[in-house]
Amino acid sequence: MEDDTVLNVKGNVTQQEWQMRVNLAACYRLIALYGWDDLVFTHISARVPGTEDEFLINPYGLLFEEITASSLVKVNQSGEKILPSNYDINPAGFTIHSAVHEARSDAHCVIHLHTSDGVAVSTQLQGLLPISQQSLFPLSNLAYHDYEGVALNPEEKVRLVADLGDANFMILRNHGLLTCASTVADAFLFMYIMQKACEVQVKAQSGGNALINISPQILAGIQAASKEVTKEANGEIAWPALLRKLRRIDPSFEE
Repeated sequence: MEDDTVLNVKGNVTQQEWQMRVNLAACYRLIALYGWDDLVFTHISARVPGTEDEFLINPYGLLFEEITASSLVKVNQSGEKILPSNYDINPAGFTIHSAVHEARSDAHCVIHLHTSDGVAVSTQLQGLLPISQQSLFPLSNLAYHDYEGVALNPEEKVRLVADLGDANFMILRNHGLLTCASTVADAFLFMYIMQKACEVQVKAQSGGNALINISPQILAGIQAASKEVTKEANGEIAWPALLRKLRRIDPSFEE
């Protein structure tokens, strides 16, 4: 009976949950496509629509390029499976995600990555520098959290969410990057921009010359400028095109 349920996930969830599964699976595939994945480690989670304490997260052991809408695991706030699945989840990964979801009702999607450039910037004392247009967007809404070891300690959750506050961008010191948002599309766009800012910073620093900082006045107006550029659609301005790209490459994420 469990195998039948697993194979027919679409028939056992709401239409809204299935759409969230498709978007989340697409996000995993995009992370792999851009080369930001870390074997089977790091995570992207999403709240099941219409619930407060049900979440979707990757099956531990699958590469991001293998994840499908059906293979995502549905768990509660404690990380316990609430829909039959042949897969388990990574408890260390869910510690961070469950903390953000629990503290932030607006954080329907949380992305956490260990990209080389993201980790590199996270080790720098000054963190993300205001040296590129890309850096301005995260800098207008950026938080930091100090490293406390592998995320297995539930007590760290209190400190992490206190550091996050109402920010949508976070640099986990000596660890990596995190974004959260009300949609998968927004969380992905936020991560794309912050990752790009880290890449630019590492490249700029490798030149060995003094760097030019952008003025605080420009930083102060960046959020209004961002809304104008995206026509206030935020991540949705690019998300349909990204889905079309994935469907051309490999549409199996929707299975």
